[in-house]
Amino acid sequence: MLILGIESSCDETAASVCEDFRNIRSSVISTQIEEHKKYGGVVPEIASRRHCENILEVTKQALREADVTLADLDGIAVTYAPGLIGALLVGVNFAKSLAFAAEKPLIPVHHISGHIAANYICHKELEPPYLCIVASGAHSHLIEVLSYTEFRVIGRTRDDAAGECFDKCARAMGFPYPGGVHIDRAAQNGDFSAFKLPHPVVAGNEFDFSFSGLKTSVINMLHRADQKGETIDKNDLSASIQRTISEIITEKTIGAAEQYGYKKIALAGGVSANSGVRAALSKACDERGFEFYMPELSLCGDNAAMIACQGSYNFAAGITADESLNAVATMPIDSIKF
Repeated sequence: MLILGIESSCDETAASVCEDFRNIRSSVISTQIEEHKKYGGVVPEIASRRHCENILEVTKQALREADVTLADLDGIAVTYAPGLIGALLVGVNFAKSLAFAAEKPLIPVHHISGHIAANYICHKELEPPYLCIVASGAHSHLIEVLSYTEFRVIGRTRDDAAGECFDKCARAMGFPYPGGVHIDRAAQNGDFSAFKLPHPVVAGNEFDFSFSGLKTSVINMLHRADQKGETIDKNDLSASIQRTISEIITEKTIGAAEQYGYKKIALAGGVSANSGVRAALSKACDERGFEFYMPELSLCGDNAAMIACQGSYNFAAGITADESLNAVATMPIDSIKF
């Protein structure tokens, strides 16, 4: 089986060809980070325009590197939700046109399910069911992966996501966009116990996340220091932020695994590239004898390989769409209906 995957949910234009579910024949990504860096974050209008400019050549390159033609494909998978609506529309409409012209099935893929599937590419032995923590700039979800195409959310963020917290704290500290990677680097030279930061608690669901209070605490600390003419060591603060976010993610993930009876845990999403989060979860799972899976660093961020992989499982399950498929900015993973 050969599936072409297309991803354009934010600021990466990507295409990939996946063979037989987990073997990636090609993976091409055109990133816009340098352009958005001067604005301190992604500008949706600019992102959409760059997708329009790049998507054809990126797709052609993915097909060339995989040494396949459109005729060789079994289907075309595309991210249709969630994400920046303008950016999603570029990928969805391009994939619809390509599928129509090539007379190939169109396969809708939920972006979060794609992040989860990144682990299948790296770990051929991983099979559902298991518990997955998906942490990124827009999402912090604890998800029961019941099958390759069935998911149940047992915890989610009430406000800021983990990656959003990293980025906003980094911006307040003067780091360039994207800030999470700069906090990670600075943390390597800092004291993790230098600052005691809050572990926000939310009522109603012990496995829901809240990072807004942590972000606000850091910003207020920086403002107070600035008003007093004091200097806060960025390495120490970065280390403390990373330790706190890693602890929150690990505590809730392990707690959910123990309550729901899972001994197999996976990490996914952009924050899965953070060294502190990776180390904390890995250590906690090792101490309890849990199996732990995380993607390679190259598959942590947005990419089309994960979309092609998940698209393969969707296609095998009979999940396809017609020309009425539309982009959706916000959609819980456990509300997918196809």
